[in-house]
Amino acid sequence: MPHINIKHFPAELAEEQRAALVSSVTKAVTEAFGCDPEVVSIALEPVDSAVWNEQVYVPEIVGRKDLLHKVPNY
Repeated sequence: MPHINIKHFPAELAEEQRAALVSSVTKAVTEAFGCDPEVVSIALEPVDSAVWNEQVYVPEIVGRKDLLHKVPNY
């Protein structure tokens, strides 16, 4: 606990960029939940833009809007 899954359009991230992202998210999560960094898991999941609406937007954003705390503005 907790697990974070970041879905995004495919992008080349350098190892330093991935490490910085994971570090920042881990820090925010551990501060918010008061947990140790060792219990945090983070996945980076590329999703092709051609299937974004079908696989992410409709089921996870539109279909679960009651869980969202930040919504996209587009």
